[in-house]
Amino acid sequence: MENYNLNYLKELESESIYIIREVAAQFERPALLFSGGKDSIILTHLARKSFYPSKIPFPLIHIDTGHNFPETLDYRDKMVESIGANLIVGHVQDSIDKGRVKEETGFNASRNMLQTVTLLDTLEEFKIDAAMGGARRDEEKARAKERFFSHRDEFGQWDPKNQRPELWNIFNGKKNPGEHFRIFPISNWTEMDVWQYLHMEKIEMPVIYFTHKRLCIKRNGTILAHSEHLNLRESENPELLQIRFRTIGDMTCTGAVMSEANSLEDIITEISISRQTERGTRADDKRSDSAMEDRKREGYFDLEFGFGI
Repeated sequence: MENYNLNYLKELESESIYIIREVAAQFERPALLFSGGKDSIILTHLARKSFYPSKIPFPLIHIDTGHNFPETLDYRDKMVESIGANLIVGHVQDSIDKGRVKEETGFNASRNMLQTVTLLDTLEEFKIDAAMGGARRDEEKARAKERFFSHRDEFGQWDPKNQRPELWNIFNGKKNPGEHFRIFPISNWTEMDVWQYLHMEKIEMPVIYFTHKRLCIKRNGTILAHSEHLNLRESENPELLQIRFRTIGDMTCTGAVMSEANSLEDIITEISISRQTERGTRADDKRSDSAMEDRKREGYFDLEFGFGI
């Protein structure tokens, strides 16, 4: 199955590689945020291409909520070992133990929002001045406002009205002490572009992106994987379902979709007829109409997309 536009995908690839090289040239201590999600996998693949045959010249950073899918962590560790990358892991549990954040309680409790403090602390500890992530403009209305080089103030916060112009692919990475940038090299990609590129490049993916049977519960229109981290109501009974995941994040808020897609070709076909966006499976986005933008203003970086992230 190769009914996609190879030239178009190569143009997207070239644009992203150009941006990654610009980051390496303009910043002193860049990093790539990695979650094991499809967008961060592509970003890592592009970073390897950007500097081949040398290794990636900056570290990968993963924020571990403690509620990650085991399959994602297995994939992360194998990939890091195979490419010889330097991996930095920030643990949300450490932030909880230090009193930096407070564990949520209740049936909808999640550690997804707690990642913000852990991320900002990790960036500060390692003096990261540019954090590259895999967020795309097509995913969510708040992300559509992002530039390639997204400025953050000294508190790690994002002001959509105070961003630099980006004319003719000229990127301004100048900043004051304490400030940093979030960089989004695949901003112009769509979900379909991502899957077609993965197919074109024959990139190995975590198994939970493909159909499998798993104990799940159905909550507020979202299918959630049953785990020890999920607080169940008395009326919620786990059932074995044939599902796969379109996004990967914290187990407590990452929704699955009913699917029998067992290959990249199947996924591409499935997405082409789907009427639900990939963010539509995320329970944390349903907390309010402005949930994502509110979190971004506080310094949040979605670790499936941004870290794919």
